[in-house]
Amino acid sequence: MQRPHPRHPSSAHPRLHTPEWFTADDSALNVALVYPMQGPAGIFGPACEACARLAVEEVNRAGGVLGKELRLIEVDGGAEPQRVAGEVEALVATGVVQGVTGWHISSVRQALAPRVAHRVPYVYTALYEGGERTEGVFLTSETPAGQLRPAMRLISEARGVRRWFVVGNNYVWPRQTARAARRYARESRARVCGEAYLPLGTDDFTDVLRRIEHADADGVLMLLVGNDAVRFNRAFGAFGLDRRSIRLSTLMDENMLMASGPEATRDLFSTAGFFASLANQDTLDFHGSYAARFGIDAPAPGSLGESCYEGVLLLAALIERARTLDVSAIGAAADAVSYEGPRGLLRLRDRHVRQRIYLAEADGLDFTVVAQLESGK
Repeated sequence: MQRPHPRHPSSAHPRLHTPEWFTADDSALNVALVYPMQGPAGIFGPACEACARLAVEEVNRAGGVLGKELRLIEVDGGAEPQRVAGEVEALVATGVVQGVTGWHISSVRQALAPRVAHRVPYVYTALYEGGERTEGVFLTSETPAGQLRPAMRLISEARGVRRWFVVGNNYVWPRQTARAARRYARESRARVCGEAYLPLGTDDFTDVLRRIEHADADGVLMLLVGNDAVRFNRAFGAFGLDRRSIRLSTLMDENMLMASGPEATRDLFSTAGFFASLANQDTLDFHGSYAARFGIDAPAPGSLGESCYEGVLLLAALIERARTLDVSAIGAAADAVSYEGPRGLLRLRDRHVRQRIYLAEADGLDFTVVAQLESGK
């Protein structure tokens, strides 16, 4: 079951419906926070908002950015990609926002980046398929080479997986990631024995489950978003495939685990740069601040929501380092930027954050971290 949305004063800020609601304000630095408020990814949208707001409050207590108060203007990143891009572009063109960040799927990023990244810095926080090179785009999260590749290798060695079946939504991130997964499987003397790509919002997985069974797959790579992954988990367990195939996801947080239920998460693994169950000091400090701000009924700050905290911190660090909002100057200074947050002290290289990556196994309604994987791009 999804935890309720946190009730706090900042949730009263208006969400974007028309750009005319907002005007430029020289006394503040406004950032468009683009995160899903609807659709399959809406399940972790409340965590994205809460984590981003916590970061903004911390930045402002430390003096803001370039001496200005940092403010968020929320945009529904769960809408149709071109609509999202149009709304954000209007905010940028009218001078209402001076930066963009947030978690949203790759098809939204691909629509948005060409329209705004040359004008304002754009920090993208979602794990993605890799290869983004647009000037002005900076990336905080995981890519397949550093996340999926070592996870597949470790699981293949430890569990003897030799036949992977890929189940993903039908857009760029799952398809490009699956292309990489075919190479990674061969490196471990395994292979991808089947693939299925489904529309966002799919709720009937019967045909796919039969295909997995007939392919005799002993590993299933899940590249499904939000509630689609939740429904797949439930169907997978009900079909009995959890007794013969392990599952590996690169997009599975604690909110999705909770919604799936403990009976649907046997032999389910996730890989990410952050898990709520990590017991290091950086994570514990973050949890303390988050709980003190939003209370025990707030949504779980898993890797997907927490990435928006990282996005705000990185955007602030980039601008502060360059001492300007000029995108070219920010890009030129980016490799000298570092910041410290729940994932530790992080630095940029080639506009990607370098970080530790972990493999975790579902244990009821939580994840147990079983290994630290190699970091990489």
